[in-house]
Amino acid sequence: MSSDARINNEPGFVLHSYPFKETSVVAEVLTRSHGRVALIARGARRPTSALRGLMQPFTPLLLSWFGKSELKTLHGAEWRGGLIAPQGRALMCGFYLNELLLRLLARGDAHELLYDRYVDTLDQLAGEAGGTDFERASYFERILRRFEKNLLSEIGYGATFDVAADSGMPIEPGVRYVFQPERGALRETGLPGCPVSGQTLIDLAAGRFERPATLVEAKALMRTLINHTLGAKPLYTRQLLRELTELNPPNPIYPS
Repeated sequence: MSSDARINNEPGFVLHSYPFKETSVVAEVLTRSHGRVALIARGARRPTSALRGLMQPFTPLLLSWFGKSELKTLHGAEWRGGLIAPQGRALMCGFYLNELLLRLLARGDAHELLYDRYVDTLDQLAGEAGGTDFERASYFERILRRFEKNLLSEIGYGATFDVAADSGMPIEPGVRYVFQPERGALRETGLPGCPVSGQTLIDLAAGRFERPATLVEAKALMRTLINHTLGAKPLYTRQLLRELTELNPPNPIYPS
């Protein structure tokens, strides 16, 4: 084995894990310098294994592994600390982020800026979101919309929100548009696409999500873009969040 096949003390997070054989686990991890990596943690399901409590989402880790195949072998993991795990609704939002990363990131492609944004987003989700149910829901919505926008941009699927695709002119706040994932914003003339106001497009371009109307329309637009990128298979966590929202109707704009 060549020396470059061994990685030591790489910052990372477990996105998802599943049992492998009798006592092991395969963990899909997001790392800062190596992107998404699949690691086999041998013996991690044994009651005495030091890895048993570490192979969990939202746990900051230093990971060490080796191997030349797509499935690497984990040979060390340490807890880094410094981050509070999200709880409750914030936890479900965290699982939504993890599923997006699993579905949209190719293995082995490093996205250091995206990794840093992921860490910051987890920290924001774990923060206090006081106020009414609507204010708490809006707090999480703003966090998710920013992450979705940055994720699509980072992997090469970013959209232009501040210029009309058909004319090249700046978006006008008082005009209605339809947004087509493959083209962009078009003046609303009965064309297919996601209906959206010019003001929402301007807010999206600037990363502003304070207006309630912007939050509602931006959610529909980002869902359209993500669905177009993912293809036919729906997101599991999105369906779960929708079901939870139906059980708790006071939260009207969660990421369902």
